[in-house]
Amino acid sequence: MAEPEKEGDREFAKEIEKNSEQLEKIRSEVGKLVVGQKAVVNSMLRGIISNGNILVEGVVGIGKTLLVRTIAVVMGCEFKRIQFTPDLLPSDIVGISTYEKERGFYVLKGPIFANFVLGDEINRAPPKVQSALLEGMAEKQVTVGKETFELPKPFFVMATQNPQEQLGTFPLPEAQIDRFMFKLSMEYPTIDEEQRILSSNINTATFESFDLKPILNPAEIMKMQERVKKVYLDKKVEKYIVSIIDATRNPEKYNIKLGKYLEWGASPRGSLNLFIGSKAEALIKGKSFVVPEYVRTIVHDVLRHRLTVNYEGQSEDIKSEDVIDEILDKVPLP
Repeated sequence: MAEPEKEGDREFAKEIEKNSEQLEKIRSEVGKLVVGQKAVVNSMLRGIISNGNILVEGVVGIGKTLLVRTIAVVMGCEFKRIQFTPDLLPSDIVGISTYEKERGFYVLKGPIFANFVLGDEINRAPPKVQSALLEGMAEKQVTVGKETFELPKPFFVMATQNPQEQLGTFPLPEAQIDRFMFKLSMEYPTIDEEQRILSSNINTATFESFDLKPILNPAEIMKMQERVKKVYLDKKVEKYIVSIIDATRNPEKYNIKLGKYLEWGASPRGSLNLFIGSKAEALIKGKSFVVPEYVRTIVHDVLRHRLTVNYEGQSEDIKSEDVIDEILDKVPLP
């Protein structure tokens, strides 16, 4: 695809290149502590500069919490962690309205008031508590008592869940799952990576001893988010994005054979996230315009939690990723 005329803006192109270099430094700094997981780190950076929330899934002990904490520090943001448990209350997240004789009524803010909020094992808390995050994720504000408070900017929820344990867990409501821009899957490290993990074992050192340096700050992140919005995306690429989403809703139209296993397709939020996410991928690559390959890079992260496989598909061990793969094969490139 030819580079559009709008990319002739040299100043904008230089800003994009500078941001790309900053993100590369962030990846390098994160690599001091987190071994491997390059694809997940890239996806997290895309989510952050797209101003989106992220759900991370992976087995116990694979480093989900460590990764999120490390990225928060390197991005120069305030970080707070909420350990979700069956007895957690909504007020434990958003805070409470309390009273003291000297002060009168005042609000004691909860841990959601931070730039990076890690919801650890989010599926361990009951739906009422999970929904306490929903207002913050959707509106960047929370209500405590009768008062509404804006959350710090930028604001991200990065939640983790363990796919193996079912006892004592609660499925996330569909409305909340859809609020996550990406769902990422952390895989086991390779043999070489695991050997490197042994030599840099976080269990035998403190987090602070790795001397992580912040590369950005909240104001710079917000500028980067605004820059992402200005990345050029051609109408043909827009049509490609919409066609991918349409294929999840009308699979027979595109001869998607695995489409019969879908309960329903992606919502318009899927289109919006592909749109902004592909722009974020362009910025990471140091480009000020989107090509179809950038869309294909993020499709799995955007759609894997938005496509629901029916009972027939589950019985045949069909995964949403399998359907996405066929969609990418069948929907023609622009």
